[in-house]
Amino acid sequence: MSGPSTVKDEPIRSRDQLVEFIASGGKSEADWRIGTEHEKFGFRLDDLRPPTWEGERGIGALLEGLTRFGWNRVEEDGKLIALLRDSASVTLEPAGQLELSGAPLASIHETCSEVTGHLREVKAVADGLGLGFLGMGFQPKWSRADMPWMPKGRYAIMRRYMPTVGSLGLDMMTRTCTVQVNLDFADEADMVKKFRVSLALQPVATALFADSPFTEGKPNGYLSYRSHIWTDTDPDRTGMLDFVFEDGFGYERYVDYLLDVPMYFSYRDGRYVDLAGRSFRRFMDGRLDELPGATPTLKDFADHLTTAFPEVRLKKYLEMRGADGGPWGRLCALPAFWVGLLYDDEALDAAWDLVKDFSIAERHALRDGVPAQALKLPFRGGSVRDLAAEALRIAARGLVRRARRNDHGADESIFLEPLIEIVEANQTSAERKLELFHGRWNGSVDPVFAEFAY
Repeated sequence: MSGPSTVKDEPIRSRDQLVEFIASGGKSEADWRIGTEHEKFGFRLDDLRPPTWEGERGIGALLEGLTRFGWNRVEEDGKLIALLRDSASVTLEPAGQLELSGAPLASIHETCSEVTGHLREVKAVADGLGLGFLGMGFQPKWSRADMPWMPKGRYAIMRRYMPTVGSLGLDMMTRTCTVQVNLDFADEADMVKKFRVSLALQPVATALFADSPFTEGKPNGYLSYRSHIWTDTDPDRTGMLDFVFEDGFGYERYVDYLLDVPMYFSYRDGRYVDLAGRSFRRFMDGRLDELPGATPTLKDFADHLTTAFPEVRLKKYLEMRGADGGPWGRLCALPAFWVGLLYDDEALDAAWDLVKDFSIAERHALRDGVPAQALKLPFRGGSVRDLAAEALRIAARGLVRRARRNDHGADESIFLEPLIEIVEANQTSAERKLELFHGRWNGSVDPVFAEFAY
């Protein structure tokens, strides 16, 4: 989740201004970049418990330790809550899950190098604090009550509001981790096509990356429980956005959607004003009781953009939001999958051909079915595995045509290998962990913290 926006406090005078704000993200193909974000669970090596912010072994101390690598401090109410360096940031999720929001980079080789460097820095500091970090989609051992809360104002507001609109919102905040990639578009038509392809195929990414089969030490009946959690978090700001596939969809329609997403807050004078459930439209008219007469700025709108949680999110770029967190190789595989599909014209056309005749019912059946069945979900006489295999073939050809090579001459398609292995074995990471749980782990999830930690 994001912190306060750095957009200028320019007053909003009309809806058209919001449309222009999003449209301004359009870039020429030469300027398209790849921004990868990933979250991970911290745990204390001696008792596996998640660290609090406070204390000699806390997340605050970890952030402080990372400053020796040139990261700049970001504080809220005198507490260190984020780090900035160049165009990247390290931030805290509500229960202290550590997130790297990577810089916009030109190739997946650069992205993977960035991830590697970050994990090395984190390990260098964490080792001295007796901490470890784990990549999975859902906290495998600890209950919601066991999870700490980080000292960030927006999280306090969300913590109060979430239980009023869904039963699993607090689990989303405190016990999930994801990996996502942010990708550019050229113009409105390019955005629409990429949005439709990525929404239709987002369940495939969920299936490929499924890695959250445990809740409080026991199998939970899902392969991506993280994905299931979003179905009972807040219906006003989640889901598959059927209107994206309607004729005439574009920037204006998405802005109208955002204006109908209830607010969480406004960040003013260094503090968060609780506006949970309030209307951004009323805010634009100066009719909020909490801020009498006040109207929003573009900074308020940029903050509001971060509080919508659909499967694919549009800002000044598109965010792919369907994947569980996981090990190093899959952190590089997610951008490879989506860049291969969306950043090559021939691949994008092929991907659209693959999904363009999906009905609304089929898109929802995929979204609703993959959290439990992943690749084995039946689909059109086959399964999601077949759909994933074809999407991977399209992505691989797209990456080969991009021809972005590393120092050894390999193109970006090498980063798809972990996903190809999953499809060939027809076994997700979640299923592999369940196999271990029922076998060598003797019904305990504790070994996951040793065998799958970064």
